[in-house]
Amino acid sequence: MSKTVLLLPGDGIGPEIINEAEKVLRRVNETFNLGLTFDTALVGGAAIDAAGVPLPDETLNKARHASAILLGAVGGPQWDGLEMARRPEKGLLGLRSNLELFANFRPAILYPQLASASSLKPEVISGLDIMIVRELTGGIYFSEPRGVRELDNGERQGYNTYAYTESEIRRIGRVAFEAAQQRNKKLCSVDKANVLEVTVLWREIMNELAREYPDVELSHMYVDNAAMQLVRAPKQFDVIVTGNMFGDILSDEAAMLTGSIGMLPSASLNANKQGMYEPCHGSAPDIAGQGVANPLATILSGAMMLRYSLQEEEAARAIEAAVHTVLDQGLRTADIMSDDCTRATTREMGEAVLAAL
Repeated sequence: MSKTVLLLPGDGIGPEIINEAEKVLRRVNETFNLGLTFDTALVGGAAIDAAGVPLPDETLNKARHASAILLGAVGGPQWDGLEMARRPEKGLLGLRSNLELFANFRPAILYPQLASASSLKPEVISGLDIMIVRELTGGIYFSEPRGVRELDNGERQGYNTYAYTESEIRRIGRVAFEAAQQRNKKLCSVDKANVLEVTVLWREIMNELAREYPDVELSHMYVDNAAMQLVRAPKQFDVIVTGNMFGDILSDEAAMLTGSIGMLPSASLNANKQGMYEPCHGSAPDIAGQGVANPLATILSGAMMLRYSLQEEEAARAIEAAVHTVLDQGLRTADIMSDDCTRATTREMGEAVLAAL
């Protein structure tokens, strides 16, 4: 049966990195006879320029009917002056909420070939392999009421609501426990239960779920301590589960432990395993169009897509092995460059992965 992959290049370096990832996906589609078909659509700033909105109805309709989605990046300074509801990032948030992509998987893996690219000592990060499971459709980014209002004294006040229901917490908790079962059976739940009532409930639900997963060791950590521990001793973590805002911050911190956020993929799944896959980095408008962006995170996002949404493990492993081969060959884009390596453009890196395949 045919499976449709929807490509959303987006803004900035998005079209460049999606182009290389598409080549890789088309190659494994042929090699492994996967039966994939490909479609494209607009999102973010590109959609604003063409259709006036960051998430056109046509894009959302295509996304709903796709087997999986591969996104480049959204955003750029040319759209910063727009009202909040029309900014490019609303296209990304709209996809997450409309498709109910509540479970975000963000791995932080140190490739041994890139150990020197990290700012931490090799003994601290060597062998690093963390999976952060972030709740993606609730919390302070989505809860109402929100806005800017004028107080009685004439002063303006910005306000947001931080809320989670029991079912939202339980849903992401199960995903995280199951992820831990497939790894080293250690789960750290990150909250701020000493200050925020929302995360008091979060901790209670996680403790209740732990009784259903006796093979998983559950621990709890306040978010400020977790941020410190990720730098002090990151290898103590296996799987981390946390809410939307904390996960946003901690996953970026964990990504940089590996030396470059340009190496790390991510997956956002709904209950039916339909997913949107994207690199952890942003649209990098300062280098857009220069051919220097690292496409490996997007290519590896394609591998995650094959594994989680399309159940094509062999093809996923083939892509990951090809990336390792290219790194072993000493080929590097600017963000991971070192003195003893060969500098490559975005296209050259993509072509090298194709050759390794």
